[in-house]
Amino acid sequence: MTVTKPRARDLGIPFEGRPGPLNAITDVAGVEVGYSTIVKGDGALDRGKGPVRTGVTAILPRGTASKDPVFASWYSLNGNGEMTGTAWIDESGFLEGPVMITNTHSVGVVRDAVIEWQVRHDALYQPFALPVVAETYDGWLNDVDGFHVKAEHAFAALDGATSGPIAEGNVGGGTGMATFEFKGGTGTASRQIFPREHGGYTVGVLVQSNFGRRFQLQVAGVPVGRELTDDAPWTQGRDEYNDSGSIIVVVATDAPLLPHQLRRLVKRVSLGIARTGGLAMNGSGDIFIAFSTANPGVADPEQPIRAVSMVSNEWIDPLLASTMLATEEAIINAMVAAETMTGVDGHTLVAIPHGPLQEVLRKYNRLALPGGPGD
Repeated sequence: MTVTKPRARDLGIPFEGRPGPLNAITDVAGVEVGYSTIVKGDGALDRGKGPVRTGVTAILPRGTASKDPVFASWYSLNGNGEMTGTAWIDESGFLEGPVMITNTHSVGVVRDAVIEWQVRHDALYQPFALPVVAETYDGWLNDVDGFHVKAEHAFAALDGATSGPIAEGNVGGGTGMATFEFKGGTGTASRQIFPREHGGYTVGVLVQSNFGRRFQLQVAGVPVGRELTDDAPWTQGRDEYNDSGSIIVVVATDAPLLPHQLRRLVKRVSLGIARTGGLAMNGSGDIFIAFSTANPGVADPEQPIRAVSMVSNEWIDPLLASTMLATEEAIINAMVAAETMTGVDGHTLVAIPHGPLQEVLRKYNRLALPGGPGD
């Protein structure tokens, strides 16, 4: 997957922590990501016909070739949203297939498509499937009630999943999403845990970002949203605490963590969102899932007793911090990569302007040149 757009670090934003080589969730070995993006039609809403600005994202913990479950946990910061399959994750401690993300009214079709795909590919761990499918709402730009996502789009995201660099912004399930009243969407980032006595592990994050009002936005601690107030479609720069947006976050790590430890990890996503200014208000669906690719084969049903490894709680702090920091950067990466998009009834979400963003950071003495502090 060719990625040529500038990313947040390319603009000189001074993030904390050391990213992996790709600064993506795919820095965790084995993780594959695929997209299906649907953009068609313009003008007035004609339900069932468009305009369409939506898609599907697929994250496969061990890639398309494996049906080996991974230890997992999930967390809801505010639950005005959906992530299917979580009851069994709570009960078993395992994620038994991909994580899919789409728009709010397409969860059902994507869930059913995952089951069909798993059956076709002999990828069921149990005789039955309980897929994990999450959503955010894209109805400002997309004919969300037109049900344009079909099984074929979920299949395309799964079949096209790959390791390596992955696209960000207006792709996959993030195609029609907004963040802080700028264009948002899909973003990713990673952190490597050094030195070696801390494990040498990686934490990777992928977000589908669709939350926030303009005045809330903070970038590297700078109140950017109070400086860049133009073209905010809903609050026009006013301080209105009525955020009804959502964010789905997927956290992957190769550190050997058990489900109760992954629960601790996934909660730290909330702190990363807060660092960008997110508030998790009543209308928000902020739901996160974390998994570990360590301990392969531990779910082997032919082995009644299995030995597992785990990071000691006394050494878990770098992983917790990395989750927070990677989440923060993934959200800003989604915004930096996104492009201005016009959809239903001429509604427009503008991309965050790179030059003015850099000027605001410079004003607050927070602009770092590439290769400088924070890089």
